Amino acid sequence: MRIATYNVNGVNGRLPVLLRWLEETQPDVVCLQELKAPDEKFPEKAIRDAGYGAIWHGQKSWNGVAMLARGCDPVETRRGLPGDPDPSQSRYIEAAVEGVLIAGLYLPNGNPRPGPKFDYKRAWFDALIAHAGTLFAMGAPVVIAGDYNVMPTELDVYKPERWGEDALFAPEIRAAFGQMMDQGWTDALRALHPGETIYTFWDYFRNAYTRNAGMRIDHLLLNAPAAKRLAAADVDHFVRGWEKSSDHAPVWVELG
Repeated sequence: MRIATYNVNGVNGRLPVLLRWLEETQPDVVCLQELKAPDEKFPEKAIRDAGYGAIWHGQKSWNGVAMLARGCDPVETRRGLPGDPDPSQSRYIEAAVEGVLIAGLYLPNGNPRPGPKFDYKRAWFDALIAHAGTLFAMGAPVVIAGDYNVMPTELDVYKPERWGEDALFAPEIRAAFGQMMDQGWTDALRALHPGETIYTFWDYFRNAYTRNAGMRIDHLLLNAPAAKRLAAADVDHFVRGWEKSSDHAPVWVELG
């Protein structure tokens, strides 16, 4: 079972890229972020024509998350993060697919720091940690996938010395990620690729993708039952090089 996360950066504007990737790689489940579309503008027909059922939690112009499942409809279990300090923002969706509980999230960016946006990011992360603790304890396999907007270590960003003041690399946010990991979650990419330089995002500016000047901010975390099934994990970085692609690349895990 291949589960992927992909910040599509506008589901309608990037639809040809999304459909091409789905056709070429055929993941079983996909968590999408930054739909940038209200519910009624989600391209359900095109997604279904590609062979995927879908649920989505949209928002006009900003945010928005969705989950796609190949050949079936995800069984939605939750829409919105419990304790979200601003539930008007569409950032969390949760569903069961073939015996696996999957959460898709888009954690706030938090810039500029300090400020209200950073305070919201910290509060949202606190709410996520609380809910994640409940999910981790479930007997079923659980995967929490999405754009976390955090670079956990210096290995996860090109020239980390330049990012000291940024909300994605702030000590408080890295500590929050560590607190969540202390619950027992497995960072799938790092578990299988320790010590490797792996990025999931490259800015559109300064030829970042060509220079591989990126960052790893898209993560798939697995609870113990899911981690026991972990067979592979990687980044489809080539998608970032396609014309009119998102600034993120899809990231995936394979559960045996």
